[in-house]
Formats: sequence, C-alpha cells, structure tokens
Amino acid sequence: MLRSAQLSEADWLAMLPATNAMARSVLAGRTDLPHGVYRALASLGSGSVALPQPAVAVEAAPAPVVPLHAAPDATVENGTSQISELVRRIDKYQSTRDKPATATAAQQSRSVFLFETGADGVIYWADGVTRGAVIGLSIAEAAFGGEPGTDGVAAGAFRQRAEILNARMMLEGTPSDAGEWRFSALPWFDPATGQFRGYRGSARRPNRSETPYGRPVAEDSGDSIRQLIHELRSPLNAISGFAQIIAGQMFGPVNQSYRSMADTIVADALSVQTIIDDLETAARSNAAVSVDPTPGEVVDIGAVVTQVESDLAALLAEQRVDLSISRVGGPFMGLANDANARRMVGRLLTALIDVSETGAILVGQLVTEAPHDDMLQLRIVRPATIRFATASDLLDPGFSPEGEAPGAAVLSLGFSLRLVDSLARAAGGRLDIGHNALTLHLRSANSKAEVELGAQQGE
Repeated sequence: MLRSAQLSEADWLAMLPATNAMARSVLAGRTDLPHGVYRALASLGSGSVALPQPAVAVEAAPAPVVPLHAAPDATVENGTSQISELVRRIDKYQSTRDKPATATAAQQSRSVFLFETGADGVIYWADGVTRGAVIGLSIAEAAFGGEPGTDGVAAGAFRQRAEILNARMMLEGTPSDAGEWRFSALPWFDPATGQFRGYRGSARRPNRSETPYGRPVAEDSGDSIRQLIHELRSPLNAISGFAQIIAGQMFGPVNQSYRSMADTIVADALSVQTIIDDLETAARSNAAVSVDPTPGEVVDIGAVVTQVESDLAALLAEQRVDLSISRVGGPFMGLANDANARRMVGRLLTALIDVSETGAILVGQLVTEAPHDDMLQLRIVRPATIRFATASDLLDPGFSPEGEAPGAAVLSLGFSLRLVDSLARAAGGRLDIGHNALTLHLRSANSKAEVELGAQQGE
C-alpha cells in the first residue's frame, strides 16, 4: 500500500512521525513523492530508515524476468548498494535453480525449508514445506511426548537470543512433511532500534550419521533409552560402592561427618537406582506391543498393598500424610508379575503422596466385586491438589499443582501415571482416571465362587 498510495505533501508530513523504520524504508524507495517528504525523511536521520531501496533505472530495454518473491527494485541507476547486489545474486540463483525438472524441485522442497519467527518464537512464515505443518509452532518452548515442536536446545538458545545449531524439530502432516527435522537459525534485530524481532533459519532432514545405526528415531527410541540407562548405571554403582566403603570404614577409621555424608550418598544412590529401574521398565513396556501374563504368575495384591504401605511409612511421616486403604470383598489374587505389581502399586501411591498437602489423608479401597469378577480394583481418591485437574493434565509430564515439577517427586506425576498404565496394560489391566478417583484395574485370578464367598464374608 505504501508503494502505491498517493497523498498530498501535507498528509505525508503529518503521517511520517507515526510510521516505523520499515515503513519509512518503503517510502524512501519511491521516486514520485514530493520533495518535502524526502527532506522530512532525511531529517529523521539515517538510522530511522531501515533498508532504503535504490531508485529504479528507467530504460527502454525490456525488463528481465525475476521471481515473484524478489524485490522489484533490483537495478541501480548510479551503481549498486550491498543490498541490491545481494538481491541480484538471489535472483540469479533462483532463476538457475528453477530450471531442473518439477519433480526434482518438489523433492528438494521436502528435504529443506526456510522459516521465520516473531519475537515470541512462533513461526509465522515458511517456504519449502506445507504451511499448515509448521506455521504456529513455537521454538521458544520444548515439546513433550513426541508432540510437534522443537527440543530444549532451541528453547534454551531462544531465551539467550543465541544462535541455534542443528536443533531437533518434529512435524506432523503428510509423509513428506512429518517426522524429524534438524534446523539452524539466527536471531535478527531491528537495525534502527536494536529490538529483537525473531529468528530466521532453515531446516533439513537428519543426515544418516545423525540417526543411530541408520534407523528411524521412532524405532530406535527404546534402544537409546536402554543405552542411556546402561551408561548411567556404571558410574552410579561406582559412586555407591565407594560410599559404602567409606561408611563401613573398610580401609580404616573415618570421621563421623564423612560417614554421615557417605550414608546420605548411599541412600540417594538407591533412590536414583529406583528411578533408573522405572525408566527401564517404561522403555520395555513401550517396546512391547502386548504382554500376556502367564497363567502361573499369580500374586496376592492384598499382600502387595500391605507391603507397599509398610515401605512408604517413612515417606508418609516425612510428608505428614496419612494413608488409609480398606479392603472390600476378597480374596485379592491377581494375574501379574510380583515385581511389576509392587512397582505399579508403589509408584501410584508414591506419586499421589508427593502431590498431597501436608496433613492430608489419602483414602483408597482394594475391591473385588462379584459383577466384575474378572478384575481387581485399587481405587485411590484424588488428593485435593488435583481434585479438578483433567486427565490430559494429569498425564502431562510438565503438570503439577504448583505449575512446575513437584518438589517432592524426582519423576513427575505424569510420568508415574503413564508408567503405571503401561505396566497395567501389559498385564491385561489399565489405569482409569475418573472424576473422583484413580482406579488401577488388574486381572483377577479368583474364581467366581470365591469372589461371591469373599463378598458375603466381607458383608
């Protein structure tokens, strides 16, 4: 509009104080404005004009064919500036690049694309990829759970207004757009004011050397997690071993303060080992499509709950939370692996204790119902802190009542609930997130007659 608008000199002069540097740069490139307007632009200073465009030379020769997206003022009357020279080179490159076959160009458009973001990090322009697949994504925040977006490398660089190199970006859409991309970008600033305006960058498909063993990331994610776990266990075992040597004074007397520190390190190492076991279990459960428990794997869920309550006594005392789980019906024999049953019940209760308020009472029921004799149910009433949270919020790894990861829990509530659900589904059960309670369903090993007898005795 500014390139073609026709106003009087007085109107132009009245409008100039309200324009920004980019608008004034457009006006500086025109040749049909009143002389007073150019004097006003010059009086505002050279810094107020971001990118003044040179005047177009009017010649009788036919105009060269240039791409539609190139700047129209590419020919200079008295020499060329750096900007016009850059435009000329881009035009030349684009004209030669457009010569290959259409199929080749379409293939290249899906292996590389360009993009720009605003100051908020949201992509608002893209070229070389389907616009709907990338526009609207933010590089300022890391995406979780395989959702479309970028990784933490990009988010960290964005906060520092630093250069981004080979960060990951996940897209959804058509097969030519979806999947993993690697992108690099540079921040750009307003030349007049120095204000941060966003990022400009390019994205490409990962090189073969950047994908472990040449396999897609989706197929290799479980292996990479297991490899990471293996790398973590070696130094952890070494640290724990040396701490036990110090605590046990195996090489000679040790000061009490050092022995206390060693005991703390051993306890922390055990906690980290539990977390690593949870991560390994999650990786295995995600890799396994369906794991049917063998008929011989029968475990007393009632005894498991009792044992977990005893194991969590120290945590309950530290958090000052009371736990009350009643039994309804019985017996509580389930089809599940004993270790996995302990992990499911323990992780579920630990996660809910961690988000409970001080002085709260965590109430639950272990139920065997005659109408539903194929399933045992462990129901835990929602703590007040998550009473009104939606199921999607509870399963979000970044969710917590305080807005960040819970201070008492090393692993987030969302991770714990997803782990419990994965283990339960592998054993033929599930985790239901209801409005009032979270219910763990496990396959029952009781006969219907035993369930009815247990229900009568319970009544």
